[in-house]
Amino acid sequence: MTTDDASQGFLYTTLKSLYNKILLFFPIMLLLYGFFRLEMISQEKINVKKVEKISIFILAGQSNMAGRGGVSNGVWDKYIPVESSSDHRILRLNGDSKLEEAKEPLHEGIDDVKKTCGVGPGMAFANAILKKDPNFGVIVLVPCAYGGTNITDWAIPNSKVRSRLIARANDALKYGGKIRAILWYQGETDTRSEVAAKEFRGQYKKFLHRLYQELKNPKAPFIQVALASGQGVKNYIHRVRAIQKAMENVVTVDAFGLKLAADGMHLTTASQVQLGKMMASAFFNTTK
Repeated sequence: MTTDDASQGFLYTTLKSLYNKILLFFPIMLLLYGFFRLEMISQEKINVKKVEKISIFILAGQSNMAGRGGVSNGVWDKYIPVESSSDHRILRLNGDSKLEEAKEPLHEGIDDVKKTCGVGPGMAFANAILKKDPNFGVIVLVPCAYGGTNITDWAIPNSKVRSRLIARANDALKYGGKIRAILWYQGETDTRSEVAAKEFRGQYKKFLHRLYQELKNPKAPFIQVALASGQGVKNYIHRVRAIQKAMENVVTVDAFGLKLAADGMHLTTASQVQLGKMMASAFFNTTK
């Protein structure tokens, strides 16, 4: 064998080995490329810094805002109506203050960990906004509700739920945009006793005054839900509702008459969807 023959044989063997390695690793490389490409696309979908129109909505209050739609005996039925479905234009600030595509249960990881979250009004609200105005831009939902809280819990400066609301609102603002509205559903706990009902007006006013001072956004409308239900054998729902409806500088959506779950306290999934749509209509009415 000549030197040229040996060289050609070595070259052939090397190329063949390289070819076999390419055949072996190419599918793996293709899969990795596909994975990273999907990740890039996913990140692009929630990269709100690339979007000019970013609207932030704060959702706060107690369990009916957190959502108990479809929850029975501590178990959620996982039924998500189309009105509450996910959309890449609807994001939520999760428990780690990171943005992610919003989905039901919206308050999962935010509400009391001992409570089971289901469908609330937030997703239906956001979808109704986009349906009415497809060019609305990106919606960032900031869930802050906490089941079982009374108005004093929210009115006290530096309380756990109040401090968390302000902190989460500020975290959302770091992604850009502005707070367009505060969505509020609270008061059932304050119907338990006459004393709590009497104190509701004063505590509510303190909460609203301090909230706008801390958010530094006095123009964002405060959209409250007038109670659909109360608590206790002799509850004072009508007294609390009267106070809610008499509050100044707030927009009221009345949930009274919406269908309740078997517990007589929480809205059903269908009622939560209806409430979300009502709140969306109220929001658009404030922007006319």
